[in-house]
Amino acid sequence: MRISIELAVLLAVLAGLIAFAFGAERFYLQLFSKIMILAIFAMSLDLLVGYTGLVSFGHAAFYGLGAYTLWALSPETAAASFYLSLPASMAVAAVAALAIGLLVLRSSGVYFIMVTLAFSQMFFYFAQRSKSLGGSDGVYVNVRPDPTVLGFTPFNLGRPQQFYLVVLALMVLTYVLLRYVNASLFGRVLVGIKSNEARMRSLGFATYRYKLAAFVLAGALAGLAGYLDAAQFGFVNPGLFGWQLSGEVLMMVILGGMGTLHGPILGAFALVLIQDLFSDATKHWLLPMGIFIILAVLALPHGIAPWLKRFSPRAD
Repeated sequence: MRISIELAVLLAVLAGLIAFAFGAERFYLQLFSKIMILAIFAMSLDLLVGYTGLVSFGHAAFYGLGAYTLWALSPETAAASFYLSLPASMAVAAVAALAIGLLVLRSSGVYFIMVTLAFSQMFFYFAQRSKSLGGSDGVYVNVRPDPTVLGFTPFNLGRPQQFYLVVLALMVLTYVLLRYVNASLFGRVLVGIKSNEARMRSLGFATYRYKLAAFVLAGALAGLAGYLDAAQFGFVNPGLFGWQLSGEVLMMVILGGMGTLHGPILGAFALVLIQDLFSDATKHWLLPMGIFIILAVLALPHGIAPWLKRFSPRAD
C-alpha cells in the first residue's frame, strides 16, 4: 500500500514538472533545469554517502571532468554530437573515478574525506593554471551539442523548454537506474558495507570491489551532471572542481535525506530555491542562508524526506 502511494506521489510530481515546462517563463525554465542538474549530481553522491557510507568531499572532480570533456569535444564554431559527447563525458568521469577510487578507497573515515578533497583540489589548481584550459578565466562551449541523427533532430538544446525536458528525462532515468541498483543484490551489499563492512567481509563479499564499483558509477553520473551544466551555460571554469561545489551538493544530500533517492532531489530544489529567495531579498543573503541551514539541520537531523514520510498514509 505504501509503495503504491509513494509511486502515485512521484508520478504526480513528475506530471507537475512536465506541465511546468509548458507554462513557465524562460528564467524559471533555466532555473529549474539548473536545479535538476544538481539533483542528478546529488543523487550520484547519495549513492556513496547514503548507501555505501563513503563521505566524499571531492565529488566535484567528476562534475568538472564531465563539463571540460564536452568543451574538449566541441569544435569552436560547430556543435559536438550529443550522442557521442554525452557518453564520452560520462566515460572520462568514470575512468577518472576508477583511477582515483583504486587509491582513495584504501582509506576510510576522515582520511577518505581528506584524500577525495585533495584529488578534487588537484584538478582545480591544474585547470586554473593551465593556459590550454583557459586558466582561471575558463573556456566556452559556443554551440550546444547537436542531437541530429540521419537528418532528424528530435530536440534542440538551445531552446530552454526542450533543454528542460531533456534534463527532466535524464533526471528520471538516473532515479530509475539508481533505484534499480539499490534494490538489487549489489545495492543490498552496499547497505551492508555501510552498516558493518567487517561483517560483510567475513561473509565472503569483496567489499573493496563493491565500493569501487559504486565509486565509478557515482563518478559517471556526476560526469553526466557536469556535461549538462556545460551544455546549459556554455561556460566551463575551474570552479566546477572546487570544494565549494562538493560541499554544496553534500548539503543537498543531507538536507533532503541521505539514503533516499528522492531526498537529494528535494534537497536540491529546497537549497537552490531558498538561496534564490534570499539573494533577491538582500545582498547579504549568505547570513540568512547560513542561519537557515543551521536551523534545518537542527530541526530535521535526518532530512526532509524522512520527515515527509511521517505524514504519508499507512495501510491498515
